[in-house]
Amino acid sequence: MNKIIITIDGWSSCGKSTLAKQLAKALGYVYIDSGAMYRAITLYFLRNHIDWTDENQTQNALKNIDLKFVHNTKSLQSDMHLNDENVEYFIRDLVVAEKVSEVATIASVRTFAVDQQQKMGIEKGIVMDGRDIGTTVFPDAELKLFMTAEILVRVERRFKEMYDKNPNVTIDEVKANLEMRDYIDSNREVSPLRKAVDAILLDNTNLSMEEQLDIALKLVAKKL
Repeated sequence: MNKIIITIDGWSSCGKSTLAKQLAKALGYVYIDSGAMYRAITLYFLRNHIDWTDENQTQNALKNIDLKFVHNTKSLQSDMHLNDENVEYFIRDLVVAEKVSEVATIASVRTFAVDQQQKMGIEKGIVMDGRDIGTTVFPDAELKLFMTAEILVRVERRFKEMYDKNPNVTIDEVKANLEMRDYIDSNREVSPLRKAVDAILLDNTNLSMEEQLDIALKLVAKKL
C-alpha cells in the first residue's frame, strides 16, 4: 500500500498531538511532534541564557542543538531528545510554553526546524502536527487537516494537562497563555498559522477522541 504524508495544523490545545498519535498508531506510520522541536529549542535557549533577539547568538546556539525523537519502550511513544537528553518532561513546563511562540517567530529557528522536518518526511508514511506543516513544511501533503475547537474547551483541556505537572497553575494563567500563543502564531511574519486552501477543517469541540479518529481514518481511506 502506498504511504502518504498527513499534516495536522491548528490552534493550541485542539488535540492535534492526540489525533496525530492515534492516526500514526492505527496506520503504522511515524508520528512527528513538530511543536516538541520548537519547545526543545526554546528550552536550550532558556537554559543557556541565549538572547534570541540577537541573531548572532541565535545562529551560534542553533549550531549546538541536536534534536531527535527516540522511542520510549515504557510509553511506546517517541520522546524529544535534546543533545542526547530526554527533555520530554521539561518542554511541557509553563515557562517554556510562555516563550515557545516567541522563539518560533524567528526566521533562522524556523529554517532550522523545517529543514529537519522535511528530511523526516522523505520516505512518507508520517503524521506531523504543528502550525505550518500543511502550508510550509509539506505543502504537497496528500492529506491536510486543520483542527479547531471553542476557546473555553481548549482552556479546560490545557488546564487539566498542566495541573497534573503544576498544581499551582491557575485557569486564568492558562487562558492568557493560550490567547497569547494564538495571537503570536497567527500574526508572525514567517509561516503564520493559517488553514491551507486544501486542508479539511475538523472542529472537535463536541467530539470524543474515538469520534475524531473515525472521521480522520475515513479521510485517509479516501486518499489511499
